[in-house]
Amino acid sequence: MKSNKPGLNTICTHVGGVEDKEFKGAISPLYMSSSYAYENVDIKRYPRYFNTPNQEALCKKIAMLENAEEALLFGSGMAAVSTTILAFLEQGDHIVLQKTLYGGTFNFVSEELNKFGIEYSFTEGFSETDFISAIKENTKVIFIETPSNPLMLLTDIEMISRTAKERGIITMIDNTFATPINQTPIDLGIDISIHSATKYMGGHSDISAGAVAASEEHIQRIWNKAKNLGGNLSDFTVWLLERSMKTMAIRVKAQNRNAKKMAKWLEKHPLVAKVHYPGLKSHPDYQLAKKQMRGYTGVVSFELSESADTGKFTEALKLVKRSMSLAGVESTILSPIKTSHFLLSPEERSRQGISDGLLRLSVGIEDKKDLIADFEQAFEKVSEEQFEKI
Repeated sequence: MKSNKPGLNTICTHVGGVEDKEFKGAISPLYMSSSYAYENVDIKRYPRYFNTPNQEALCKKIAMLENAEEALLFGSGMAAVSTTILAFLEQGDHIVLQKTLYGGTFNFVSEELNKFGIEYSFTEGFSETDFISAIKENTKVIFIETPSNPLMLLTDIEMISRTAKERGIITMIDNTFATPINQTPIDLGIDISIHSATKYMGGHSDISAGAVAASEEHIQRIWNKAKNLGGNLSDFTVWLLERSMKTMAIRVKAQNRNAKKMAKWLEKHPLVAKVHYPGLKSHPDYQLAKKQMRGYTGVVSFELSESADTGKFTEALKLVKRSMSLAGVESTILSPIKTSHFLLSPEERSRQGISDGLLRLSVGIEDKKDLIADFEQAFEKVSEEQFEKI
């Protein structure tokens, strides 16, 4: 049966806007008010209730992209993660989390959950056995992130969904790296999809936001917690996020193509010891990526050979920026041990497979030839410096 759902570009462009009924403008008007009428109205609106006109409208776009019933916007990805986890856990409950997670999520779990009397376990690996062995009688939530940050390892989404549903466990996924352009976890049985909207949804390195998409029932539960924790997003940022999401499908597909080309080029370079990208046949999760993803993301992680200095290499780059975040239209690079996973102990980073020589490249929309030229001149500079030391 043919679906009546609009295509991704159409959803990104047209769904979830606010109609300008007064002046008939082409874009959504911005409602900056923090105070709304409470009498003779259908909805009592208030920014902290997540229901201002711009918030409410944009959530429709995110929900449709994720094939979810509803969505909520937050002030950051971590506000979305922490609020959602706390909405489904209480004292005496237990959560199972994937072995490798975004550093902020790992810190929140390991530093905060014990204060609420909530237990947690990290899996030893990514297999069904790893997850089942971590589940306890009081397990209420399984939380995964796929592809993982920064090693781009994949977790079988359908397997997680099946394992959890058999035991009445809620499933959550950090879908930031994939975006709903590359995968829709709810279609594969996941209950709740979470995003750092700062990344690909924003896409221009100029806003901080978070998003959650799920069923109406689950969103209501998250909202009940969210209105008390107060992690709502300002309406000006909501307006900027809607502007950005209009081009998300085009941007992400371009970044997918560039990333795959860069991954193949890096894999052949003599100063690169290993490349982590699920779109490469050499990646251990390549077949799983083909099964559950429509695109392989715009992030490539790679490890330089022991003879190459990561600091000097990144310093030598001219076009690619050394920058903390990812997913902007401009290409950026960082060292996880100095940024995203800085707060983890060396022992924990080692357990997660994050080496000192690992670099994470967020590929932008530049011309491929220009990115390769920049990498070539940086590699040449590092090689020349090594030769001079001999």
